[in-house]
Parts: sequence; C-alpha cells; structure tokens
Amino acid sequence: MSVIWITGASSGIGEALAKYYARQTSHSPYLVLSARREAELNRVKDECIKLGLKAEHILVLPLDVLDTESMPSKVDVVLAAFGQIDMLINNAGISQRSLCLDTDLDVYKKLLDVDVLGQIALTKAVLPHMVERKSGHIAVTSSVAGKVGVKWRTGYCAAKHAVMGFFDALRAEVTQYGIQVSTITPGFIKTDVSKNAVSGNGEAFGQDDDDIKNGMDVDNCASIIARQLAKGKKEIVVGEGLSVLAVTLKRFFPELVFKMVAKRP
Repeated sequence: MSVIWITGASSGIGEALAKYYARQTSHSPYLVLSARREAELNRVKDECIKLGLKAEHILVLPLDVLDTESMPSKVDVVLAAFGQIDMLINNAGISQRSLCLDTDLDVYKKLLDVDVLGQIALTKAVLPHMVERKSGHIAVTSSVAGKVGVKWRTGYCAAKHAVMGFFDALRAEVTQYGIQVSTITPGFIKTDVSKNAVSGNGEAFGQDDDDIKNGMDVDNCASIIARQLAKGKKEIVVGEGLSVLAVTLKRFFPELVFKMVAKRP
C-alpha cells in the first residue's frame, strides 16, 4: 500500500501526476488529491477511475495552501481515511508575469505565501507522521526559475529559489529518519501556468507564453518525474531545450547565462 498526496492536483503537472499513478493499477496506489477547486478535483478523480484506479483509493481533499491553520486537520483526514502518508508532492503554486517596477509589494507577498510558506506549512504538518514511521518521501515542485533568474518573474524566481534552499536543507535534517526529499525542477512544460500567473497588480495574466506553448508535453513530464521519484532521485530536472540546459550552463558559465537572460525579451 502506498499513499501519495498531491497538491495542485486540479490541473497541470499535479493532474498529470495523478493520472500517471492511476495507470499503475498493478501497484494499486492510494491518491489524495488537493487544490482549491473541488469540482476540478472531482473531474480528475473521475479521470483516474477511468484509467483503472478504484474509487475507494482516491480521496478528494480541497485545500488552500494559504490556509495554513487548517493543515493539521487535513493531515488527520488523510490518516483517518488511509492510515498513512508515504509521499507528499507539494505541487501547488502560482507564477508571475510582470516587471519589478510594475509589481505591487502585495503581489510579492502572495507569491511567497503560496509558493514558499504554503509548501513549508503542509510539509511541517505531515513531517511528524513520517518521522514517527521513520519512512516517507517529500517532494516539491520548484522550477528552473529556482536556479536561474529571468525577466518578468522576479517574485516567482525569489519564491522558487527559496523553495530549493528550504527543501535542500530539510533533506539534510530528515535523512536520519529514513525520509527522502526530492526537488522537482521543470523547465517549459505545456500547462496553464502562464495564463494563471499574476500580473503586477495581482490580476491573472491570462496569456500563454510562446515558451510554454512549445514546451514539453505535461504527461511526458509527469512520467519522468514519477519514475525519478521512484528511484529516490534528490533533484529532478525535467524539460527540453535551453530551459533545462540553462541549469548546467549557470553552474559552469554563469556570466554567459546572465547575458543570455538579459537579452531575452
């Protein structure tokens, strides 16, 4: 029995991961699907059932990562339903499309609250259970933007850099308990991340980036992530082309990367 809790499960990479695990009928995983939109979670649940997962193996658990006070009780719901949490995939988050000069401070606060503190809060709520069992796997979806700073995403890059730092440090702390920690670092993936991004005044950006439209297929992305998680890989870089190459380039040729990103529109 393996219980996998996925946040941000109503769309994008989270939905694709849920469907990937639903296809693994020989392993009969148990899924907890969380996001704010309950109707969309139920749609994803129905898709997972069509793919072969039993309905009783799926728990739809609406969750707003800004509501950190509710998280201990959400953990209790999962444990009451399935008895354990084997893997937590912190995948909820929002992106940004605005220049620093045009971005309200409240927008920066929201990005940090959703993309950083929300992930930390849920992890802290789940962690005591995993420590007690001396077993578990915590993953978080960061981004290439957590490694490379790019235009129009100052707040998003700040949040994703913070996520990488926190979960790398957490890994060092919890390995003694037999707990694994993986950071997921996607490049450009075909999702609605750009449409759902916040603009400088906090409103939805509402447009697709060309980079996102031409990115990796989200189901292919989810398959790579899930297989790498199963191998216990600590840092999972996934994507195609320059977006993922930039991670390696920055390590060895940082000045080159700084020039490249400055020239991007």
